[in-house]
Amino acid sequence: MDKELEAIAAGRNKSGVGGTQKRAGEAAEAAFLSKATSLGFEVAKPWGESSRFDFIMHTGSRCWRVQVKSTRAMQHQHYAVTLRHRGRAYTQDEIDFLVLHVVPVNVWYVFPVEVICAKSRVRVTPRRGSRSRLELYREAWCLMACPRDGKCNSDISVWRRCLAAESGECPFHGGSLPAKVFKDRVGQL
Repeated sequence: MDKELEAIAAGRNKSGVGGTQKRAGEAAEAAFLSKATSLGFEVAKPWGESSRFDFIMHTGSRCWRVQVKSTRAMQHQHYAVTLRHRGRAYTQDEIDFLVLHVVPVNVWYVFPVEVICAKSRVRVTPRRGSRSRLELYREAWCLMACPRDGKCNSDISVWRRCLAAESGECPFHGGSLPAKVFKDRVGQL
């Protein structure tokens, strides 16, 4: 990412002055578009701003409704983000995934809506050895590449976290993971 894009993503304009919340959202969406297309996803943007989701991602067999958020400020060793829009929590009827970009460390979290729908805020700790249960979703683009009801799309170039990658079955979607599997996976991040 060039210096100007980094400044925009960090919420600063060319002169280094802080931008608006709207501009930060636009920068997060631009960064998401770049990241998702670089991985091989087909991405579409709905017309206008009245949808509860920012993008539609096509994986070859499924379309996902994706809401994008970003955070820049560290609070007590965590990065936090509010998960409400106009005072309302996101629901399974409105989005399929919420993707969070932690701008200072350029880390992405891919949360299925089931994980965040009851929450008004999440805190993530993107560092090696973190024991946060949300670390499982760091860079978990495979959740979108592998449909919940079929084989993975091999044209999408994401690191497959699946234990059964050969068969295309994804343990993320088969219920909760055993503690040992979770611990092993978080240790790999």
